[in-house]
Amino acid sequence: MSKWTTADIPDQTGRTAVITGANTGLGYETAEALAAKGARVVLAVRNLDKGKDAADRIERAVPGAAVELQELDLTSLDSIRAAAEQLRGDHPAIDLLINNAGVMFTPRSTTKDGFELQFGTNHLGHFALTGLLLDRVLAARGSRVVTVSSVGHRFARSGIDFDDLQWERSYSRVGAYGRAKLANLMFTYELQRRLLGTKTVAVAAHPGGSRTELTRNLPPLVGAATRLVEPLFQSADMGALPTLRAATDPGVLGGQYYGPDGFGEQRGYPKVVASSAVSHDTAAQRRLWAVSEELTSVTYPVPVAS
Repeated sequence: MSKWTTADIPDQTGRTAVITGANTGLGYETAEALAAKGARVVLAVRNLDKGKDAADRIERAVPGAAVELQELDLTSLDSIRAAAEQLRGDHPAIDLLINNAGVMFTPRSTTKDGFELQFGTNHLGHFALTGLLLDRVLAARGSRVVTVSSVGHRFARSGIDFDDLQWERSYSRVGAYGRAKLANLMFTYELQRRLLGTKTVAVAAHPGGSRTELTRNLPPLVGAATRLVEPLFQSADMGALPTLRAATDPGVLGGQYYGPDGFGEQRGYPKVVASSAVSHDTAAQRRLWAVSEELTSVTYPVPVAS
């Protein structure tokens, strides 16, 4: 079988893609590849200066590219609501919403709303943003919500601890990351059930082992070990391929999960991969959805999944 690359991305002219965390790493590579295929890309970023630098780089690489900036701080529900309001005003339809931004292995801290940082940023922030923009996504025929997870979701072997969602009793950098990435998958699967009967699908992806800025918060011993094997990691442009395939391949089905095809899904070209058994716990998915609605005060304009 042929290996899927950016050459396989269909023409994206006339389509709008909103990409969180698009100023660097996977998000940047995703934005540049979509812009090169004609999409209007919106870089939803926390730091506008870095976002402007990224937009300039895309415009140099892709002459005539349609690039916009949107300020978005996923650690703040106020910022998320403001960004969603601006995006709704600017775009009557959004073809691709790519939930890419994230933090990994951070020391114990909280978002501006008091949520544990990794769970609050990686899951709750994207849950709120998606809900607030979903009517605009539904307005675009063939639209997709793509959420970036990680092989690290397998760290959460026992699932999500709903009795200590915010890690107030004890804290593990790796454990919190694993649960947040598990939540990304559970969100995708539950959202896909709720989207049945619409022209929109929810898909997930993961980049394998990729060289990005996410590793900056690794604990000292883990960081030292990671630096030794980092030359084996793939580049950010390769790491972005699963996201790009999930977002653009005409053969993608709702609820699928894309990752690299190499050993341990650490590197390679994108294919459909499997997620952990606990990620498919329907009751836990529904409970996570209900808790997320309660914590963010965001409800979705789609029916409850049957």
